[in-house]
Amino acid sequence: MACDASIGSAYHRWVGVELRHLRALDAVVQEGTFGAAASRLGYTQSSVSQQIAALERAVGGALFDRPGGPRAARLTALGELVHRLGGELLRDADGLQDAVERFAAGDGRLDIGTFQSVSTVVLPALVGRLRAEFPDCEVRLAESEVGGPRIGDLDLLFTDAPVDDDVESVTLLDDPYVLVARPGDFPDGPVRLEDLSGRAMVAWPATCDQPRLERALQAAGSRPHVVFRSAGNETLLSMVRAGLGFTILPRLAVTGSEADDRLRLHALCPTPSREIQLHRPRRRRPTPLSSRAVELATQIAQEIATGIGRRPL
Repeated sequence: MACDASIGSAYHRWVGVELRHLRALDAVVQEGTFGAAASRLGYTQSSVSQQIAALERAVGGALFDRPGGPRAARLTALGELVHRLGGELLRDADGLQDAVERFAAGDGRLDIGTFQSVSTVVLPALVGRLRAEFPDCEVRLAESEVGGPRIGDLDLLFTDAPVDDDVESVTLLDDPYVLVARPGDFPDGPVRLEDLSGRAMVAWPATCDQPRLERALQAAGSRPHVVFRSAGNETLLSMVRAGLGFTILPRLAVTGSEADDRLRLHALCPTPSREIQLHRPRRRRPTPLSSRAVELATQIAQEIATGIGRRPL
């Protein structure tokens, strides 16, 4: 009976734990002081102190060694445990909130994973056409350039790299790489890959399709000297304009650069390319909105491919 009473006492203490207490704890850990945590949360410092005190009463012990003054508050051993497990609860709560919002939105919300060249060229047309047909729809984007993309809770995912998830996939576009340099750096017309060996190059990091591109260069006997890396297309183009070297980017990523008189676009020989694919989770029932998005994305990709074909380098 004593054991049962102890368990019951612990249970009643934990009933007093609220998500706001855990968020206050996490804010103090992230910011270092109660005052900074209060500014982050939009509370007063005394309110944060009260929430931490309530959490300490609920778990039955001190969560911080309080040094006082401007020095950072340090977690006790119990505090580290509560922070770790409380963080899992907060993530679950955020996931629950997102799921409830998705349920409330019904078929009118679409979560799309994308990357920068698709975001700037494909997405404006896609979202515009979707909203013309579904005026009340809500589209949320998650943009990433990190390798090994996963679809997770997304409805649709654009990639230029393989996806390990259980998905249905559509190949939208075969996107050729082009050489971008300053005027006069290379003779007019196509440039052979082997002629790039030893020359200064600015490039993407080793994410998404970049490793495959660099393997294609090596297979052609070309080993450019990479002097700078960035995931930002505009950053790379700015470095080319500044004379740091040439870059190799997919044609989709340099749409609009043809009119820039500080840059020259050259075809490559042989021509490496990447595949842009659109994926949706096989396990989830497609909504009318997501199905129409796939149809429209396919149409837009065909229009882009036709337009690229009409603009020879």
